[in-house]
Amino acid sequence: MALLSPEFLSALAAIVMIDIALAGDNAIVIALAARNLPARLRRRAVLWGTAGAVLVRCVLTLAVVWLLAIPGLMGAGGALLVWIAYKLMRQDENAHEVKPAHGFWAALKTIVVADAVMGLDNVLAVAGAARGSFALVVAGLVISIPIVIWGSQLVLRLLERYRWVLHAGVAVLAWTAAKMIVEEPLVAGFFEANRAAGYAVYAAVIGGVFGAGLVASRRRELARS
Repeated sequence: MALLSPEFLSALAAIVMIDIALAGDNAIVIALAARNLPARLRRRAVLWGTAGAVLVRCVLTLAVVWLLAIPGLMGAGGALLVWIAYKLMRQDENAHEVKPAHGFWAALKTIVVADAVMGLDNVLAVAGAARGSFALVVAGLVISIPIVIWGSQLVLRLLERYRWVLHAGVAVLAWTAAKMIVEEPLVAGFFEANRAAGYAVYAAVIGGVFGAGLVASRRRELARS
């Protein structure tokens, strides 16, 4: 994939959109872990904790890009990404259970570990959208990291105020999941010979994620009333 080609730029845009849609998790992890620290330590904990989390995420993402080249794992990753997109669509409110830390080093460790665990969805999504390109992974992280670090609160407000931003992120995740399934080496030949079947997978995954997510959200609202 040539740098700055339309294919490269469209994949880069998908990675940035995925990071924005999932940035709420990062912002919440950071805020919860550092909220009990004094103001002077809170900023340092956030900056250094985020730097550590970014380093861990870079390593994990590059590892997943390599692993997805193994036959069978791309399709499995796509199926897992369908579930992640569905959970994002549901917006589970109990998904974040990070206890506040009571010291600089404790907050630092909490941010890095919690982000590594809770950021696995982001790692898989970015690796899938990167289509095996390490340059795309690095470029996507370089663009997205400032958004997560300095714009986390802005992203949270954006996601809360404009529902379409979340829906756009879910659509990109679902599209990436369908693409991973269709391009899985074990079945890619079949879908290349049967384009209609490939289109049906895209429609089923994207439509299914939105349909199931909306139904689940509606049921939760009815249960509360």
